[in-house]
Amino acid sequence: MKCEHCTRKECSKKTKTDDQENASVDVPSPARENGEKGEFHKLADAKIFLSDCLACDSCVSAEEGIQVSQQNAKNFFQVLNLNKKCDTSKHRVLAVSVCPQSLPYFAAKFSLSVTDASRRLCGFLKSLGVHYVFDTTIAADFSILESQKEFVRRFRRHNEEEPALPMLTSACPGWVRYAERVLGHPVTPHLCTAKSPQQIMGSLVKDYFARRQNLSPDKIFHVIVAPCYDKKLEALQEDILTASRGSRGTDCVLTSGEIAQMMEQSDVSVREAALDTLFGDVKEEELRRHDGAGSDGYLAHIFRHAAKELFNEDVGEVTYRALRNKDFQEVTLEKSGEVLLRFAAAYGFRNIQNVVLKLKKGKFPYHFVEVLACAGGCLNGRGQAQTADGRTDKALLQKMKGIYADIPVQLPEASTHVQELYQEWLDGTDSPRVQEALHTAYQGPGQPADSRDIKW
Repeated sequence: MKCEHCTRKECSKKTKTDDQENASVDVPSPARENGEKGEFHKLADAKIFLSDCLACDSCVSAEEGIQVSQQNAKNFFQVLNLNKKCDTSKHRVLAVSVCPQSLPYFAAKFSLSVTDASRRLCGFLKSLGVHYVFDTTIAADFSILESQKEFVRRFRRHNEEEPALPMLTSACPGWVRYAERVLGHPVTPHLCTAKSPQQIMGSLVKDYFARRQNLSPDKIFHVIVAPCYDKKLEALQEDILTASRGSRGTDCVLTSGEIAQMMEQSDVSVREAALDTLFGDVKEEELRRHDGAGSDGYLAHIFRHAAKELFNEDVGEVTYRALRNKDFQEVTLEKSGEVLLRFAAAYGFRNIQNVVLKLKKGKFPYHFVEVLACAGGCLNGRGQAQTADGRTDKALLQKMKGIYADIPVQLPEASTHVQELYQEWLDGTDSPRVQEALHTAYQGPGQPADSRDIKW
């Protein structure tokens, strides 16, 4: 993510390669494996450019920096290679989960339909030795549904003495990291407690899916393909369901750009394959998305749910009104001249800065804000659609937006799999396991680092 406001010195803790996104990544070929006994050539290190991220240098410890640097193509191929060489008792099941905002990038980059792109990506990963390839949309279903319920609860209990509003979304890891490590109160109490799609997908794979397959969580190596580098930081957060059993929900995050490099440089024969499901269904499911222009659309889904639940108002198409700029938009529900709900979408650092300023001053008119650190939303994540010099590839991004818009929208409430999982996996929609599996708590900042130079 690009921090549009920072001009401070380079972060001393970050890990990078000299050539940023275009560092060479060698993908193993059969010829190399035969000639070099399966050892892989040098691979690019993970790259998390904290100078381009809201989670500036005060947010990442030296230990976290080391762990992030280990989430790279080399780490991924080491696991693949061990599966080919070592005792089968030491093999790990490789599962890859792909974010829905990554698929339009592959489609646009390789001039494919989004369905064909997903099949080529899945086929490529399986040709390398990956066992399962999932779509994370189902995890976003859970996150949105839990966010909807939480907003209604907050709205009903909100009062001047103990304000529960506004509710701020918590799906963007850069924004959440920044809120926790830098801002603290009065911001963190307003963060939605619903876990992000990545965190929930980790639980689905390492808990629900692992039990279906009679596997211990540590036997699964779970990789997320995502549009931004901050997902690598998010993967370091231990998941309650799996931490007690010695496993993180996500073992490695690779950006869409890193995977595309592998695909371009590979000479492995690829047969297209359909995405897998967590339920073992043979039938290929139609790709779908949520109602957001470049993200998972928390605002639109929560707005419709709140309008119906709180005011018995049915909202069809959600109408956005741009205010300060195209990345700060407002949505209102009005009746008889009275504003019943006032929501906003704030994307990018400048808009987040204004949100926090108004919140601190107590002059905040919104009930809910969808906050994303990347201007333009998740499609514009720094891990994809970048030019050789690290700028946004605007032409490619425009193609991606069109492709994403054409994917059918499905309401989270309409997913029969989600409703089945609430019962089978979580013992109901309001059970203690729902709180454990789908919600989190936020920490406040420690002592501020001297190098932090953001002024409010």
